[in-house]
Amino acid sequence: MNRYRSTASYTSQLPSDQVLVKLTKILGAANIQADPAKNEHYRMGWRSGGGSALAVLFPQTLLEIWQCLEVCVEGNCIIIMQAAKTGLTEGSTPSGDDYDRPVVVINTLAINKLYLINDNEQIISLPGTTLHQLQNELKAVNRAPHSVIGSSTLGASIVGGVSNNSGGALVKRGPAYTELSLFAQINEHGQLVLVNHLEVDLGDTPEEILTNLQNGYFDKSQLSQSNKLASDKEYVARIQDINADTPSRFNADKRRLYEASGCAGKLAVFAVRLDTYPTATKEQTFYVGSNSVQELALLRRQILSSFKNVPEVGEYMHRDIFDVSAKYGKDTFLSIKHLGTNALPKLFSIKGSIDAKLSKWSWVPNHLTDKVMQMIAQVLPQHLPKRMLEYRNQYEHHLIIKMSDEGIYEAQSFLESFFADSETGSYFTCTQAESDSAFLHRFAAAGAAIRYEVMHEETAGEILAFDIAIPRNTLDWLENLPESITQHLEKKLYYGHFFCYVFHQDYILKKGSDAKQIKKMMLELLNKRGAKYPAEHNVGHLYEAEPDLQQFYERLDPTNTFNPGIGQMPKTKRNCACCL
Repeated sequence: MNRYRSTASYTSQLPSDQVLVKLTKILGAANIQADPAKNEHYRMGWRSGGGSALAVLFPQTLLEIWQCLEVCVEGNCIIIMQAAKTGLTEGSTPSGDDYDRPVVVINTLAINKLYLINDNEQIISLPGTTLHQLQNELKAVNRAPHSVIGSSTLGASIVGGVSNNSGGALVKRGPAYTELSLFAQINEHGQLVLVNHLEVDLGDTPEEILTNLQNGYFDKSQLSQSNKLASDKEYVARIQDINADTPSRFNADKRRLYEASGCAGKLAVFAVRLDTYPTATKEQTFYVGSNSVQELALLRRQILSSFKNVPEVGEYMHRDIFDVSAKYGKDTFLSIKHLGTNALPKLFSIKGSIDAKLSKWSWVPNHLTDKVMQMIAQVLPQHLPKRMLEYRNQYEHHLIIKMSDEGIYEAQSFLESFFADSETGSYFTCTQAESDSAFLHRFAAAGAAIRYEVMHEETAGEILAFDIAIPRNTLDWLENLPESITQHLEKKLYYGHFFCYVFHQDYILKKGSDAKQIKKMMLELLNKRGAKYPAEHNVGHLYEAEPDLQQFYERLDPTNTFNPGIGQMPKTKRNCACCL
């Protein structure tokens, strides 16, 4: 038996004031925030979106999460699970003020334990554990994680990545995926149920299971090997199918929707079990520049179809995002370079708190911290290596390819031959410093687009941000927008994961442009290209969920209690068990 039912159900209607009293008894006053002025940071999306909430909760243990869920069920509350809040589609915060029930946000970042199991070949992550923690712990035992951060902000959580189909930059590993998890859901009768599919014996009651997991009271060295997947083991073969007319990975792909994987907050996920990987003995980065879309398409097809060792990473940047990242992502680049990745999540949190406080004072300029950081960055010396800047001047398209072990010589020989007679492209072999700079520059791109908008708020309009996956057989991979759209654009910014054919496309509109209408026109073009969107950040409140994804959400959350409204689905409660 792996399902454990709580006594909590919707049959008891607890008033909102009593919900707050009970939650405060569980968490203590320090770990619940009902003041809208003080919890605003946790109710607002990273790029856009936000809404009101009865309270934001900060449980310190798994058992406290469970107890809070019980109270929320008794109080007929909407539940929004939240970790690092780094999603780009408004999917981890409330959205507006038109819900039919009180909204409670449960932030899990404080619960950040990580267990290495089975000789470090797998991990079990609790809901607040971040990718940075995972990378650091695995580095000490010479193992590599299932994912690294691609284009979102620092501090992203492991469970958040699994829940949102996040893909990141690793070519060989695909989207974060597992069939082994521990979660709570609300069934069609409005009853709270704990489901243990970790395949770890943790006890016979929710209290035992959650306490034992929290404290690590289980055998970590000899857990049984599961027949269920703890990663996407088919992904390399999938991207190597270069003639397929479908994308390699996207949010609504039925083959990678399973319980916690892709749940988008329609479950309360307590833990996930994931594979780890051997580290490479040696790595080498190659920097490619080209002025030909067709040349890079041919390069991609030949590498994926002929190499014995596919790249570890293959990141694309257009010249325009190169420039924006160089100017408006400079402070992010320098902060990571000189302070390290471990310090950044805390700094971002402090910045968010300062911004929330300053926003209450009408005489303070908008986005003051961003403007101050931008001014400081601009007076500092040039931070990008000379050869990267030379390639920026020579080439429109930039590709950063990282190879490992036997693949290094394979790539070196191929690139030398491929560009031997090229009039449109070239490459160079990076030093370690150049490699670090290239990937930091690419990482800073997503935040740089937002900074550009902030610094040009008087003249620039909104940002439209898409992450799309295009069919694997596409040759003309860079879009060609009609004049009816381009006349409304101040900037077109293209970057992404080239071998996976997953692209981030940010459009900064001209002041006064109709963002909704332009988005509609762009989505029509994407549909004609056979693209899928979003590719790796979940539908959130910005995209309409495809029918398969809607059915998946409804199966996980039949009463529509967890994160209602995502995928532009109804926000209202579903009550009738007989209709499900």
